[in-house]
Amino acid sequence: MNITIINGPNLNMLGQREKEHYGDFSYKKLVDTVKEHAAYKSVDLDVFQSNHEGEIVSKIQTSESDCFIVNAGAYTHTSIAVRDALAAVSKPFLEVHISNVYARDRFRHSSYLSDIAEGVICGLGIYSYIAAIDYFVHKYSSV
Repeated sequence: MNITIINGPNLNMLGQREKEHYGDFSYKKLVDTVKEHAAYKSVDLDVFQSNHEGEIVSKIQTSESDCFIVNAGAYTHTSIAVRDALAAVSKPFLEVHISNVYARDRFRHSSYLSDIAEGVICGLGIYSYIAAIDYFVHKYSSV
């Protein structure tokens, strides 16, 4: 199984910004943790981060992965382009967030991705990604 994780703007700043929402772990710690878990589950994992909407769209369009785990960051609430790219490739994806977006600013309660995602996982920190990996492993091993 191949999974691509797409991380949007400012996720590269983990550990340096808004620790009350995102915790004090770094982006490197996030990537190392999810890669270790994926290897344990025999998943081929590609992790991608960009602060640029067009790069995210291009990554979605060119990925050969079976499915996506998407933390689009602020683009969750603003990007029709990211939504359209995910809809166009017709691959299953889960929307994930490190923080509980529903316990934050009202504008974060709205997502352009949720209604086309298989599910949404939020508020679990790094474990939002772990739960998403486990979901896809279970889904594909159960078929």
